[in-house]
Amino acid sequence: MAAFVPGSSTEPTSEIELTLSCRNLLDCDVFSKSDPMCVVYLKTPETSRWSEICRTECIHNSLNPDFVTKVHVLYRFEVQQNIKVEVYDVDSKLSDLRSQDFLGSCETTLGHIVSSVTVTLPLKGAKSNNRGQVIVKAEELPACHDEVTLHFSGKNLEKDDWVSKFFSWLVKAYPFLEFFKVCEDGQYQLVYRTEVVNWTTNPRWKPITLPVRSFCGTDFDRDIKVCCYHYKYSGNHQLLGEFHATMNQFQKGPGPENEHKCTKPKSNKTTGTIRLNHFELKKTFTFLDYIMNGTQINCTFAIDFTASNGDPKDYNSLHYISNRPNQYEQALAAVGEIIKDYDSDKMFPALGFGARIPPHGQVSHEFFLNLQASDPYCSGIEGVINAYHHCIRSVQLYGPTNFSPVINHVAKFAQAYQDGSQYFILLIITDGVITDMFHTKQAIIQASSLPMSIIIVGVGSADFSAMEELDADTVPLEVNGVRATRDITQFVSFNDFQGCENISLAKANLAREVLAEIPKQFVGYMKSKNVIPQKSVK
Repeated sequence: MAAFVPGSSTEPTSEIELTLSCRNLLDCDVFSKSDPMCVVYLKTPETSRWSEICRTECIHNSLNPDFVTKVHVLYRFEVQQNIKVEVYDVDSKLSDLRSQDFLGSCETTLGHIVSSVTVTLPLKGAKSNNRGQVIVKAEELPACHDEVTLHFSGKNLEKDDWVSKFFSWLVKAYPFLEFFKVCEDGQYQLVYRTEVVNWTTNPRWKPITLPVRSFCGTDFDRDIKVCCYHYKYSGNHQLLGEFHATMNQFQKGPGPENEHKCTKPKSNKTTGTIRLNHFELKKTFTFLDYIMNGTQINCTFAIDFTASNGDPKDYNSLHYISNRPNQYEQALAAVGEIIKDYDSDKMFPALGFGARIPPHGQVSHEFFLNLQASDPYCSGIEGVINAYHHCIRSVQLYGPTNFSPVINHVAKFAQAYQDGSQYFILLIITDGVITDMFHTKQAIIQASSLPMSIIIVGVGSADFSAMEELDADTVPLEVNGVRATRDITQFVSFNDFQGCENISLAKANLAREVLAEIPKQFVGYMKSKNVIPQKSVK
């Protein structure tokens, strides 16, 4: 909830965490059960279209899954926020939902969920015999941003069956842990599920790092239940035992108080020990913590001057200059008007690519928009647009559409500022399909470890489906076995905002969509480098 500031105003907003479960799902697999995943969408009167906000993990062989992945939504009392949940049986590693089996969908509003706390929604839109349901549970998150890291191991974890009793030297377990917090209604809610450690009775699980509020809100005496299971491929996992603890207990670190006996709930029989090996509580910081303490945002604009845009003298050209701003100008203004507030000197480098440039007409995929290599900066967003107008009259549109040169250009500057004092945003506005996709992927992967984000705005009516691969929200970008360290790319199609006659509103909606992921990407970089906010030097 927002802080109380006398003499000001604020909307009644709260951060809400939604937990999803499904029951009685359709079984679409022949030799096993379905492997379900949920995709969650949000729609408000301001956006008027469904926007994907979350995908859960896939749970194998389960018709009654409880998902660990949480859906975080900013609840606004005065706005109707529509929620849609689609459920799929995952049959392919592809991120394209069309390659998965659709198990049904349901719709409601965030207001309904919040007022009911828990809602059960029937799935529709699949087969007529579908009796599947989605259970959505809401909880308001406190304004605590601290993180906790826990590292557990197990000792002598035994399966309680006759085979293990007589062949304990031979029969090992495939153990994993599930963590539950107790809610206000006394019910336990799944918070985290570890990986499965294969064929051992003495496992060491990977460290867990989660927000403290996910475990216990701000109450360090809130009950935490930990269950240890033996993994079975059928999905009918065998409970080895469980124990209860609190964050205050974990905070005491390794030692006798965190040697937890793992016991069966009914028989109270001990089936092994779960040991806490490491505890660390770390303060985390928000986007504003960094910005208000001196981190500067630097935005570079890159404009596509390939011939596929059409002759600039032609009314149908995407580069046609008239009294009505073209899509390039609208995108520049929409994003620039917000970005400029975070740049202290309001001087922006602007690049062009895909044109033949003066004086000799050589093809360039990395030239300055004002055509002045000695002084490439434009004063304010008006300066960027003026340079664009001058450039369109001075170059010859050509091709192909190569992104990697401008990405590498900005990455060189980001490479020099990895201390948290500067963060770089590259806005690419383009009309066409990338012709150097392999090198573009490589450039993005290399830049993913730098203080940098890339925004791609597609203008015109080209097929931008390949761009979705670069916007790696759900599937990490990978080339030749090398994976991006974090997601730094956001793609938005300008056509999605063209239905509105009000240009100002279209610009506002475009800017909101384009810039939505920047704070998360920004904080993700700072966390990855353990950068804490520094007081600005005055």
